[in-house]
Order: sequence, then structure tokens, then C-alpha cells
Amino acid sequence: MGFFTKDTSGPTTPAPPALGPLSRDRVTAALDSRDMRYGIDDDGDVGGYWDGHLFYFFLMGQHEEYLQVRGRWNRKVGVDQLPAVLEIVNEWNASHLWPKGYVRAEDDVVGVYAEHTVDYEHGVADEQVDLQLACGISTGLQLFEHLDEAYPEQAAAAKAEQEQD
Repeated sequence: MGFFTKDTSGPTTPAPPALGPLSRDRVTAALDSRDMRYGIDDDGDVGGYWDGHLFYFFLMGQHEEYLQVRGRWNRKVGVDQLPAVLEIVNEWNASHLWPKGYVRAEDDVVGVYAEHTVDYEHGVADEQVDLQLACGISTGLQLFEHLDEAYPEQAAAAKAEQEQD
């Protein structure tokens, strides 16, 4: 039998349960089930703060079949540090599966983002939505903690600012 040839002579396997389409309601239901706080902006995007870092949960694609968890590192690092931050994030990308990190200059500071994107063109189970949200947030926070180790003064300043709010 060839690799792509299906063997039809054996016992049949029951069909898997039908998967529903990805939706904002399913994303918010997953967040609600974990008692996570979030908001919905004027564009209808779901977002919230985890450890002081802003995360958004985007539905993308022609049929909103892609779920993207995108977080932004909440530290003020001068644009003069762009090459050093870029090196740290590139090393992360080379040694970790998730999340994809990227760096860009934003006026006078460095912006660092963590992204985790999954394609649900053929549908998704509620457990998968929950899993991918948890994966995107937790691995994004791991990247941000890794950066905090390289920039402890900026991390301390951001945490002190958070405590004042």
C-alpha cells in the first residue's frame, strides 16, 4: 500500500465529532471559563493585560479562520538598544517553538511582540481554543520574562509604574 493510499479493508473508525467555526464568542467563552479579565475595543478585537503586558486575540483570514494571540512587551527600552534586543529575540526564535517574536523601532523605543497563530479553516473544538489561548499567553510571557532578565532596570520601572495605577 502506498503512503497516500487509504486502506479500506479494515474496520471502520467512527467519524470524529463535528468542529464548529472559530468566533469571537468562542474566544471570550474560553477566557470566561478561566475567569480572565478582558475587554473588546471599538474594532471588536478582544484584548487584556497579563502581567502588565497587553495581549490581543485576533480572528484573521478571509473567513476569520485564523486565531492569533499577539502580546506586546511592556517595557521602555530606547531605540539605541534595537540591535541588542533583536539579537535576543532572534536567538529565542531559533531555540523555541512558540511564540514567534519580532522587534521594531517605534519612535524612540523598541517594540517587542510575541505572536502565536493557528489555522482553524476546518473548524475547532472549544478545548482547542482554550489550549491555544493559554499557549499564546504563557509562551508570550516566557519571552517577555527572558527579555526582562536582560533589561532588569526597565522591568523594575514598569512594575513600579503598574503598582501605582
